[in-house]
Amino acid sequence: MELRIDRGDLVEAVGWAARALPARPPVPVLGGLVLEASAGTLSVSGFDFETAARIEADAEVGTGGRVLVLGRRLLDICKVLPDGPVSCALEGTRFTVEAGGTSFGLSTLPHEEYSAPPAPPQVYGAVDAAAFAAAVAQVAVAAGRDDTLPVLTGVQLRLEGDEMTLSASDRYRYAVRRLEWRAEPEAAGGGVVEALLPARRLLDAARSLARCGTVRIGLDGAAGSGSAGSGPVGFGGGRMRTVLRPLDGRLPSYGKLFDMAEAVVAEVECGALTEAVRRVAVVAETNSPVRLDFSAESVLLRAGYGDDVAAQRLPAALTGAEDVSVAFNPAYLVDALASFGATRLRVELLGTGQRSLLSAADAPESHRHLLMSVKQLV
Repeated sequence: MELRIDRGDLVEAVGWAARALPARPPVPVLGGLVLEASAGTLSVSGFDFETAARIEADAEVGTGGRVLVLGRRLLDICKVLPDGPVSCALEGTRFTVEAGGTSFGLSTLPHEEYSAPPAPPQVYGAVDAAAFAAAVAQVAVAAGRDDTLPVLTGVQLRLEGDEMTLSASDRYRYAVRRLEWRAEPEAAGGGVVEALLPARRLLDAARSLARCGTVRIGLDGAAGSGSAGSGPVGFGGGRMRTVLRPLDGRLPSYGKLFDMAEAVVAEVECGALTEAVRRVAVVAETNSPVRLDFSAESVLLRAGYGDDVAAQRLPAALTGAEDVSVAFNPAYLVDALASFGATRLRVELLGTGQRSLLSAADAPESHRHLLMSVKQLV
């Protein structure tokens, strides 16, 4: 194996594939990256049983071949190489990397101990890459962080017709985002497809593919049966490809939770409310809420106790009641507010200790975020 590649292309390829590597691999080979050179292309891939990542880059290939090396070690080497062309070669059991008079040698790992990553599933449809990355980010903030409850650490992906729905919940909040997508002709009549994907890994994949123009979504045959898919789900754009293994289970339904028929409705400028929450929350103790008192023409934000308090009043419009008060965990509230790109925010309120539903005033069905109001007001 012998090749020559631009340093920037090598750093990008190795860095992207290394995202699939476990932080603490249980065995050395799981910390390895596979480099394969053939016909003017270098492919770099990583796999940790949960995620498989593969990327291709242009290279001048003298002799084709395949090698397995420690991924993070190779990434560290690539980062310190001088700019310019990089020469790589396999010499016996050693992989050499040389650029600008600087050379490194890496021992190789045994291929026979490396598990083959899952094959990329068949392309089922495509979605705008930038819109997909934004949508995943908007719901991933509501996913749980507790690995003892793995279902709540996922993002539910639902495909039906020309609509994609993404949702996530950690029991205290529930975010849902809808966007358009394009199913392949042979998949257009396949009914509903669902898969629960790890939120952190899906977010990382979506962000890395955001500038690819279009993200191709692949599903195995079992995923098109109308129930939750159990096979791997693939995401590809340009010369990058990620395959994720779904989590077992599915999120609880949000239909009844989002039924706010008896709610009063307030509208407020989203950016101003976000900054006001951040401002008054600086005096809030850990787990202390921020209180919002809505009246016909304003909302008063308050936080803190005793002499350590903060308050700010903003213009707002309330319909359906004379006034209503709610209080939220400030971190959860900021996460929810920051996920909206809308100018005006619609807030449906049931009152103290009950749920509240946030949405964009101009498109309330496309992105919704449910928060539970705390029972104890400030």
